[in-house]
Amino acid sequence: MDVELLVIAECPHTAAALELLRQALAELGVPGQPVRTTIITDDARARERDFPGSPTFLIDGVDPFGQPSQPAALACRLYDTPAGRRPIPDATRLRDALSAARRAHR
Repeated sequence: MDVELLVIAECPHTAAALELLRQALAELGVPGQPVRTTIITDDARARERDFPGSPTFLIDGVDPFGQPSQPAALACRLYDTPAGRRPIPDATRLRDALSAARRAHR
């Protein structure tokens, strides 16, 4: 399973996103799963990576929270969660996406 976190430089939500990701991986029994963090530095790279904002979680190259026609942006991203719009996704949805990817690799 390939796990990558795309962020902009000095994103105020990077630490929380990484913590959420590591917690979800630990709960799935793969606490040592490598996670790459990639900094998106300009508009061209944002368009190339289909980057809808920071932080963006990619699992096997797929954004499990992506929405159709979401434009690339060097900006903060908000996620729809049961508690309203938040700067990181709902832990259960992230864990479910990671679990599905893990099952696909078995």
